[in-house]
Amino acid sequence: MEMRERINPTVLDIRPSGIRRFFNIVSEMKDVISLGIGEPDFVTPWHICDAGIYSLERGITCYTANAGLLELRREITKYLDRRFGLSYDPATQVVVTVGGSEAIDLAVRTLIRPGDEVVIPEPCFVCYDAIVRLAGGIPVPVPTDMEHDFALTPEALEAAVTEKTRLVILSYPNNPTGAIMGRTELEAVAEVIRRHDLMVISDEIYGELTYGGEGHVSVASLPDMYDRTVVVNGFSKTYAMTGWRMGYAVGHPEIIAAMTKIHQFAIMSAPTQSQYAAIEALRNGDGDIDRMREEYDARRRLISEGLIAAGLSCYVPRGAFYVFPCIRSTGMTSEEFAEKLLHEKRVAVVPGDAFGACGEGFVRLSYAASVENITEALRRITEFVAEHKK
Repeated sequence: MEMRERINPTVLDIRPSGIRRFFNIVSEMKDVISLGIGEPDFVTPWHICDAGIYSLERGITCYTANAGLLELRREITKYLDRRFGLSYDPATQVVVTVGGSEAIDLAVRTLIRPGDEVVIPEPCFVCYDAIVRLAGGIPVPVPTDMEHDFALTPEALEAAVTEKTRLVILSYPNNPTGAIMGRTELEAVAEVIRRHDLMVISDEIYGELTYGGEGHVSVASLPDMYDRTVVVNGFSKTYAMTGWRMGYAVGHPEIIAAMTKIHQFAIMSAPTQSQYAAIEALRNGDGDIDRMREEYDARRRLISEGLIAAGLSCYVPRGAFYVFPCIRSTGMTSEEFAEKLLHEKRVAVVPGDAFGACGEGFVRLSYAASVENITEALRRITEFVAEHKK
Protein backbone atom coordinates (compact mmCIF):
# COMPACT_ATOMS: atom_id res chain seq x y z
CA MET A 1 0.00 0.00 0.00
CA GLU A 2 1.41 3.40 -1.04
CA MET A 3 0.35 5.48 1.95
CA ARG A 4 1.64 8.73 0.48
CA GLU A 5 -1.01 8.58 -2.23
CA ARG A 6 -3.70 8.62 0.45
CA ILE A 7 -2.53 11.90 1.97
CA ASN A 8 -4.01 15.22 0.86
CA PRO A 9 -1.56 16.62 -1.76
CA THR A 10 -1.92 20.11 -0.30
CA VAL A 11 -0.57 18.84 3.02
CA LEU A 12 2.31 17.06 1.30
CA ASP A 13 3.25 20.23 -0.57
CA ILE A 14 3.45 22.41 2.54
CA ARG A 15 7.00 23.07 3.65
CA PRO A 16 7.71 22.04 7.27
CA SER A 17 8.45 24.89 9.68
CA GLY A 18 12.05 26.07 9.42
CA ILE A 19 11.82 27.20 13.04
CA ARG A 20 10.93 23.75 14.31
CA ARG A 21 13.64 22.09 12.19
CA PHE A 22 16.34 24.04 14.00
CA PHE A 23 14.58 23.60 17.34
CA ASN A 24 14.77 19.81 16.84
CA ILE A 25 18.48 20.00 16.01
CA VAL A 26 19.19 22.14 19.08
CA SER A 27 17.28 19.77 21.35
CA GLU A 28 19.81 17.04 20.58
CA MET A 29 22.89 19.21 21.24
CA LYS A 30 24.56 20.30 24.46
CA ASP A 31 25.81 23.72 25.59
CA VAL A 32 23.83 25.62 22.95
CA ILE A 33 22.65 29.19 23.48
CA SER A 34 19.31 29.25 21.71
CA LEU A 35 18.09 32.52 20.27
CA GLY A 36 15.82 30.65 17.93
CA ILE A 37 12.43 30.09 19.54
CA GLY A 38 10.04 33.01 19.96
CA GLU A 39 9.07 32.25 23.53
CA PRO A 40 9.40 34.53 26.56
CA ASP A 41 12.02 33.38 29.03
CA PHE A 42 9.82 34.73 31.83
CA VAL A 43 7.69 32.36 33.87
CA THR A 44 3.97 33.09 33.82
CA PRO A 45 3.37 35.52 36.73
CA TRP A 46 2.31 33.63 39.83
CA HIS A 47 -1.01 35.40 40.35
CA ILE A 48 -2.04 34.21 36.88
CA CYS A 49 -0.91 30.63 37.56
CA ASP A 50 -2.72 30.71 40.89
CA ALA A 51 -6.01 31.63 39.22
CA GLY A 52 -5.74 28.61 36.91
CA ILE A 53 -4.82 26.32 39.80
CA TYR A 54 -7.66 27.65 41.94
CA SER A 55 -10.17 26.86 39.19
CA LEU A 56 -8.99 23.25 39.29
CA GLU A 57 -9.15 23.15 43.07
CA ARG A 58 -12.75 24.31 42.87
CA GLY A 59 -13.52 21.44 40.51
CA ILE A 60 -14.18 23.61 37.47
CA THR A 61 -13.09 21.06 34.87
CA CYS A 62 -16.00 21.05 32.42
CA TYR A 63 -16.45 22.58 28.98
CA THR A 64 -17.17 26.28 28.65
CA ALA A 65 -19.34 27.97 26.03
CA ASN A 66 -17.89 27.48 22.57
CA ALA A 67 -16.98 31.16 22.29
CA GLY A 68 -15.36 31.09 25.73
CA LEU A 69 -16.43 32.16 29.19
CA LEU A 70 -18.56 35.30 28.96
CA GLU A 71 -16.61 36.64 31.94
CA LEU A 72 -13.40 36.28 29.95
CA ARG A 73 -14.90 37.84 26.84
CA ARG A 74 -15.98 40.82 28.93
CA GLU A 75 -12.44 41.24 30.24
CA ILE A 76 -11.03 40.98 26.70
CA THR A 77 -13.26 43.82 25.50
CA LYS A 78 -12.37 45.96 28.52
CA TYR A 79 -8.68 45.35 27.86
CA LEU A 80 -8.91 46.23 24.15
CA ASP A 81 -10.79 49.41 24.96
CA ARG A 82 -8.38 50.37 27.76
CA ARG A 83 -5.14 49.65 25.90
CA PHE A 84 -5.96 50.25 22.21
CA GLY A 85 -9.24 52.17 22.04
CA LEU A 86 -11.16 49.33 20.38
CA SER A 87 -14.78 48.69 21.37
CA TYR A 88 -16.46 45.29 20.95
CA ASP A 89 -19.56 43.54 22.29
CA PRO A 90 -18.43 40.61 24.48
CA ALA A 91 -21.58 38.63 23.68
CA THR A 92 -21.29 38.71 19.89
CA GLN A 93 -17.86 39.96 18.79
CA VAL A 94 -15.34 37.76 20.62
CA VAL A 95 -14.28 34.13 20.23
CA VAL A 96 -11.69 32.59 22.56
CA THR A 97 -9.34 30.17 20.79
CA VAL A 98 -6.53 27.71 21.41
CA GLY A 99 -3.75 30.19 20.88
CA GLY A 100 -3.57 32.96 18.32
CA SER A 101 -2.74 30.50 15.55
CA GLU A 102 -6.17 28.87 15.80
CA ALA A 103 -7.78 32.30 15.58
CA ILE A 104 -5.86 32.99 12.36
CA ASP A 105 -6.92 29.64 10.94
CA LEU A 106 -10.57 30.26 11.80
CA ALA A 107 -10.50 33.73 10.28
CA VAL A 108 -8.88 32.58 7.04
CA ARG A 109 -11.31 29.68 6.62
CA THR A 110 -14.21 32.02 7.28
CA LEU A 111 -13.17 34.82 4.94
CA ILE A 112 -11.93 33.09 1.79
CA ARG A 113 -13.27 30.69 -0.79
CA PRO A 114 -11.21 28.21 -2.87
CA GLY A 115 -9.19 30.14 -5.41
CA ASP A 116 -9.27 33.45 -3.57
CA GLU A 117 -5.96 35.29 -3.29
CA VAL A 118 -4.57 36.41 0.07
CA VAL A 119 -1.90 39.11 0.20
CA ILE A 120 0.78 38.33 2.80
CA PRO A 121 3.61 40.80 3.46
CA GLU A 122 6.88 38.94 3.98
CA PRO A 123 9.02 38.14 5.92
CA CYS A 124 6.25 36.87 8.16
CA PHE A 125 5.25 34.25 10.71
CA VAL A 126 5.50 30.79 9.19
CA CYS A 127 1.85 29.72 9.55
CA TYR A 128 0.10 32.18 7.22
CA ASP A 129 1.08 30.60 3.91
CA ALA A 130 0.20 27.08 5.10
CA ILE A 131 -3.15 28.10 6.60
CA VAL A 132 -4.18 29.87 3.39
CA ARG A 133 -3.24 26.84 1.28
CA LEU A 134 -5.11 24.44 3.58
CA ALA A 135 -8.20 26.63 3.17
CA GLY A 136 -7.95 26.40 -0.62
CA GLY A 137 -6.67 29.93 -1.05
CA ILE A 138 -3.69 31.25 -2.99
CA PRO A 139 -1.01 33.04 -0.94
CA VAL A 140 0.40 36.12 -2.66
CA PRO A 141 3.65 37.10 -0.92
CA VAL A 142 4.61 40.77 -1.01
CA PRO A 143 8.27 41.34 -0.12
CA THR A 144 9.21 44.08 2.31
CA ASP A 145 12.76 45.30 2.78
CA MET A 146 15.13 46.87 5.28
CA GLU A 147 15.29 50.10 3.25
CA HIS A 148 11.60 50.69 4.07
CA ASP A 149 11.90 49.39 7.65
CA PHE A 150 10.16 46.16 6.62
CA ALA A 151 6.80 47.97 6.44
CA LEU A 152 4.17 47.23 3.79
CA THR A 153 3.96 50.16 1.38
CA PRO A 154 0.73 51.15 -0.40
CA GLU A 155 2.53 50.87 -3.74
CA ALA A 156 3.56 47.26 -3.06
CA LEU A 157 0.05 46.35 -1.91
CA GLU A 158 -1.54 48.01 -4.94
CA ALA A 159 0.75 46.07 -7.29
CA ALA A 160 -0.24 42.76 -5.65
CA VAL A 161 -4.02 43.21 -5.81
CA THR A 162 -5.94 41.44 -8.58
CA GLU A 163 -9.61 40.75 -9.19
CA LYS A 164 -9.17 37.54 -7.16
CA THR A 165 -7.77 39.27 -4.07
CA ARG A 166 -10.08 38.98 -1.08
CA LEU A 167 -7.94 39.29 2.03
CA VAL A 168 -4.79 40.94 3.41
CA ILE A 169 -2.96 39.56 6.43
CA LEU A 170 -1.14 42.23 8.43
CA SER A 171 1.29 41.27 11.19
CA TYR A 172 2.66 44.27 13.06
CA PRO A 173 4.63 44.37 15.30
CA ASN A 174 6.25 41.84 13.04
CA ASN A 175 7.75 38.42 13.53
CA PRO A 176 10.59 38.02 12.42
CA THR A 177 11.75 41.58 11.69
CA GLY A 178 10.59 43.52 14.75
CA ALA A 179 9.06 46.13 12.42
CA ILE A 180 6.00 48.16 13.34
CA MET A 181 3.60 50.26 11.28
CA GLY A 182 2.52 53.60 12.74
CA ARG A 183 -0.74 55.39 12.10
CA THR A 184 0.45 57.29 9.04
CA GLU A 185 1.83 54.14 7.38
CA LEU A 186 -1.32 52.16 8.18
CA GLU A 187 -3.61 54.89 6.86
CA ALA A 188 -1.82 54.80 3.49
CA VAL A 189 -2.26 51.02 3.26
CA ALA A 190 -5.85 51.22 4.50
CA GLU A 191 -6.72 53.56 1.63
CA VAL A 192 -5.76 50.81 -0.84
CA ILE A 193 -7.69 48.20 1.16
CA ARG A 194 -10.85 50.32 1.20
CA ARG A 195 -10.61 51.17 -2.50
CA HIS A 196 -10.46 47.49 -3.45
CA ASP A 197 -13.06 46.47 -0.82
CA LEU A 198 -10.75 43.93 0.85
CA MET A 199 -10.91 42.27 4.27
CA VAL A 200 -8.05 42.24 6.76
CA ILE A 201 -6.75 39.85 9.39
CA SER A 202 -4.59 41.87 11.75
CA ASP A 203 -2.33 39.65 13.86
CA GLU A 204 -1.56 41.83 16.86
CA ILE A 205 -0.10 39.21 19.18
CA TYR A 206 2.89 41.51 19.84
CA GLY A 207 0.79 44.65 20.20
CA GLU A 208 1.98 45.33 23.75
CA LEU A 209 5.64 45.01 22.78
CA THR A 210 6.50 48.28 21.05
CA TYR A 211 9.40 50.52 22.00
CA GLY A 212 10.23 54.18 21.75
CA GLY A 213 6.97 55.61 23.07
CA GLU A 214 4.87 55.53 19.88
CA GLY A 215 2.66 52.69 21.05
CA HIS A 216 0.71 50.17 18.98
CA VAL A 217 -1.97 51.34 16.55
CA SER A 218 -4.54 48.77 15.41
CA VAL A 219 -5.65 49.02 11.79
CA ALA A 220 -9.19 48.35 13.09
CA SER A 221 -9.14 51.79 14.75
CA LEU A 222 -8.81 53.61 11.41
CA PRO A 223 -11.81 55.06 9.53
CA ASP A 224 -13.93 52.44 7.75
CA MET A 225 -11.61 49.63 8.84
CA TYR A 226 -13.47 48.39 11.92
CA ASP A 227 -15.98 46.09 10.17
CA ARG A 228 -13.53 44.87 7.55
CA THR A 229 -10.88 43.82 10.11
CA VAL A 230 -10.60 40.70 12.26
CA VAL A 231 -8.14 41.44 15.06
CA VAL A 232 -6.23 38.43 16.42
CA ASN A 233 -4.47 38.57 19.76
CA GLY A 234 -3.57 36.33 22.67
CA PHE A 235 -1.77 35.80 25.94
CA SER A 236 1.39 33.90 24.95
CA LYS A 237 3.74 36.82 24.36
CA THR A 238 2.11 39.55 26.45
CA TYR A 239 1.83 37.54 29.67
CA ALA A 240 4.44 34.77 29.08
CA MET A 241 1.65 32.19 28.75
CA THR A 242 2.76 30.16 25.72
CA GLY A 243 1.90 26.77 27.21
CA TRP A 244 -1.56 27.87 28.33
CA ARG A 245 -2.64 28.08 24.66
CA MET A 246 -4.93 31.07 24.90
CA GLY A 247 -5.85 33.39 22.04
CA TYR A 248 -8.86 35.24 20.72
CA ALA A 249 -10.31 37.09 17.76
CA VAL A 250 -12.63 40.08 17.63
CA GLY A 251 -14.58 41.46 14.71
CA HIS A 252 -17.95 41.89 13.04
CA PRO A 253 -20.65 39.75 14.75
CA GLU A 254 -21.44 37.73 11.61
CA ILE A 255 -17.77 36.91 11.04
CA ILE A 256 -17.22 35.94 14.67
CA ALA A 257 -20.36 33.76 14.58
CA ALA A 258 -19.01 31.92 11.53
CA MET A 259 -15.59 31.51 13.13
CA THR A 260 -17.22 30.18 16.31
CA LYS A 261 -19.12 27.62 14.23
CA ILE A 262 -15.86 26.20 12.87
CA HIS A 263 -14.32 26.32 16.34
CA GLN A 264 -17.37 24.50 17.72
CA PHE A 265 -16.91 21.50 15.46
CA ALA A 266 -13.11 21.41 15.37
CA ILE A 267 -12.15 22.26 18.96
CA MET A 268 -15.30 22.67 21.13
CA SER A 269 -13.79 25.19 23.57
CA ALA A 270 -10.46 26.50 24.78
CA PRO A 271 -8.99 24.94 27.97
CA THR A 272 -11.14 25.91 30.94
CA GLN A 273 -8.37 26.45 33.50
CA SER A 274 -6.48 28.58 30.97
CA GLN A 275 -9.52 30.80 30.56
CA TYR A 276 -9.64 31.49 34.30
CA ALA A 277 -5.94 32.29 34.27
CA ALA A 278 -6.53 34.66 31.35
CA ILE A 279 -9.23 36.50 33.29
CA GLU A 280 -6.74 37.18 36.06
CA ALA A 281 -4.10 38.29 33.54
CA LEU A 282 -6.43 40.85 32.01
CA ARG A 283 -7.68 42.17 35.34
CA ASN A 284 -4.39 42.47 37.18
CA GLY A 285 -1.58 41.99 34.67
CA ASP A 286 -0.87 45.48 33.34
CA GLY A 287 2.11 45.78 35.67
CA ASP A 288 3.49 42.47 34.39
CA ILE A 289 3.28 43.78 30.83
CA ASP A 290 5.18 46.94 31.71
CA ARG A 291 7.87 45.04 33.63
CA MET A 292 8.53 42.57 30.81
CA ARG A 293 8.44 45.25 28.12
CA GLU A 294 11.06 47.28 29.97
CA GLU A 295 13.34 44.24 30.19
CA TYR A 296 12.84 43.38 26.51
CA ASP A 297 13.68 46.96 25.58
CA ALA A 298 17.03 46.76 27.37
CA ARG A 299 17.81 43.48 25.62
CA ARG A 300 16.72 44.93 22.28
CA ARG A 301 19.28 47.72 22.55
CA LEU A 302 21.99 45.32 23.72
CA ILE A 303 21.55 42.83 20.89
CA SER A 304 21.09 45.43 18.14
CA GLU A 305 24.22 47.33 19.13
CA GLY A 306 26.16 44.08 19.46
CA LEU A 307 25.21 42.84 16.00
CA ILE A 308 26.07 46.16 14.40
CA ALA A 309 29.42 46.17 16.24
CA ALA A 310 30.03 42.66 14.90
CA GLY A 311 29.79 44.05 11.38
CA LEU A 312 26.28 42.94 10.43
CA SER A 313 23.84 45.34 8.83
CA CYS A 314 20.86 45.48 11.14
CA TYR A 315 17.44 47.15 11.27
CA VAL A 316 16.91 48.17 14.89
CA PRO A 317 13.59 46.54 15.84
CA ARG A 318 10.78 48.71 17.16
CA GLY A 319 8.47 45.92 18.29
CA ALA A 320 8.12 42.24 19.28
CA PHE A 321 11.30 40.53 20.61
CA TYR A 322 13.21 39.68 17.45
CA VAL A 323 16.07 41.17 15.48
CA PHE A 324 16.68 40.33 11.81
CA PRO A 325 20.27 41.13 10.78
CA CYS A 326 21.52 40.85 7.23
CA ILE A 327 24.29 38.25 6.89
CA ARG A 328 25.06 38.66 3.16
CA SER A 329 28.48 40.14 3.98
CA THR A 330 29.60 36.66 5.04
CA GLY A 331 28.92 35.22 1.59
CA MET A 332 26.76 32.48 3.12
CA THR A 333 23.11 31.68 2.58
CA SER A 334 20.79 31.96 5.57
CA GLU A 335 20.78 28.18 5.99
CA GLU A 336 24.57 27.95 5.80
CA PHE A 337 25.06 30.76 8.29
CA ALA A 338 22.62 29.26 10.80
CA GLU A 339 24.01 25.74 10.51
CA LYS A 340 27.66 26.78 10.74
CA LEU A 341 27.00 29.13 13.64
CA LEU A 342 25.21 26.33 15.46
CA HIS A 343 27.90 23.73 14.94
CA GLU A 344 30.96 25.98 15.24
CA LYS A 345 29.87 28.34 18.01
CA ARG A 346 26.88 26.61 19.62
CA VAL A 347 24.50 29.51 18.99
CA ALA A 348 21.10 28.76 17.50
CA VAL A 349 19.33 31.25 15.22
CA VAL A 350 16.67 30.75 12.53
CA PRO A 351 17.42 31.14 8.79
CA GLY A 352 15.58 34.11 7.32
CA ASP A 353 14.14 32.14 4.42
CA ALA A 354 11.96 30.24 6.90
CA PHE A 355 9.81 33.40 6.88
CA GLY A 356 9.52 33.76 3.12
CA ALA A 357 11.82 33.97 0.12
CA CYS A 358 12.69 37.62 0.75
CA GLY A 359 14.12 36.57 4.12
CA GLU A 360 17.07 34.98 2.36
CA GLY A 361 20.25 36.76 3.38
CA PHE A 362 18.98 37.34 6.93
CA VAL A 363 18.65 35.36 10.15
CA ARG A 364 16.26 35.81 13.05
CA LEU A 365 17.45 36.10 16.62
CA SER A 366 15.07 36.22 19.57
CA TYR A 367 16.09 38.42 22.47
CA ALA A 368 13.58 36.73 24.77
CA ALA A 369 16.65 35.35 26.51
CA SER A 370 18.70 36.38 29.52
CA VAL A 371 21.18 39.25 29.26
CA GLU A 372 23.91 36.79 30.18
CA ASN A 373 23.04 34.48 27.29
CA ILE A 374 22.64 37.36 24.84
CA THR A 375 26.02 38.79 25.84
CA GLU A 376 27.78 35.45 25.40
CA ALA A 377 25.96 34.76 22.13
CA LEU A 378 27.09 38.14 20.79
CA ARG A 379 30.69 37.34 21.70
CA ARG A 380 30.48 34.08 19.77
CA ILE A 381 28.70 35.67 16.80
CA THR A 382 31.35 38.40 16.63
CA GLU A 383 34.06 35.74 16.47
CA PHE A 384 32.10 33.79 13.86
CA VAL A 385 31.55 36.79 11.59
CA ALA A 386 35.20 37.80 11.84
CA GLU A 387 36.26 34.28 10.85
CA HIS A 388 33.89 34.08 7.87
CA LYS A 389 33.47 37.62 6.58
CA LYS A 390 34.38 37.95 2.90
